[in-house]
Amino acid sequence: MSRFDPAYIFPDYRSTTLRGPKLALVSAGGIMAKLPAPKFSAAFIKDKDADLTVHGRSTPLGERMVLHGRVTDEAGQPVRDSLIEIWQANASGRYNHPSDNHDAPLDPNFLGAGKTLTDSDGNYRFVTIRPGAYPWKNHKFAWRPAHIHISLFGDVYAQRTITQMYFPRDPMLAIDPIFNGIPDAGARERLICTMDLEAGIEEVMTGYRFDIVLSGAKSTVFGL
Repeated sequence: MSRFDPAYIFPDYRSTTLRGPKLALVSAGGIMAKLPAPKFSAAFIKDKDADLTVHGRSTPLGERMVLHGRVTDEAGQPVRDSLIEIWQANASGRYNHPSDNHDAPLDPNFLGAGKTLTDSDGNYRFVTIRPGAYPWKNHKFAWRPAHIHISLFGDVYAQRTITQMYFPRDPMLAIDPIFNGIPDAGARERLICTMDLEAGIEEVMTGYRFDIVLSGAKSTVFGL
């Protein structure tokens, strides 16, 4: 773990007390780093996989947005041709998943998942809907702030990383134990995207930027 990572057991985040490891972790001794990863060619991605708004009979409800950014290593070098996936709730704060029984409407025009490959300079781009907040019973009056889950594959299976991206000036960040379980304030701030209106489409979509850094002093927090 780095100094930016949340603790495995963080009592304010109740489920970690049940699933967090109680014994010392056992090192794999570098074995996992030698297992080859899948190599995803451009043919693995379909034309519409990066646009989450075009899989229904009409446009999904909510604020349409472009999410883009760049994936780099500690030295600022691009992470090329890497599979990046996102999944999220719809504009009402509900996931298209059987286990989500939140009393909010499903949107038949929004499945909430997409994927793409980073380009030769490490860039990625999605078109989606700004997700809504939702209750999650962790504590009294518990609501999760709007967020998008992001998964990135590295060079080996063991290097698959998962993080969450949040939105600027969201008052629910102050009460969210997942976000606040990250001990470093600067690392928390790096999980908040920035508005980038020129990356959107005028009069159609807003734009947001979220860069991902895999390691180093300014790394993105993973394991969320």
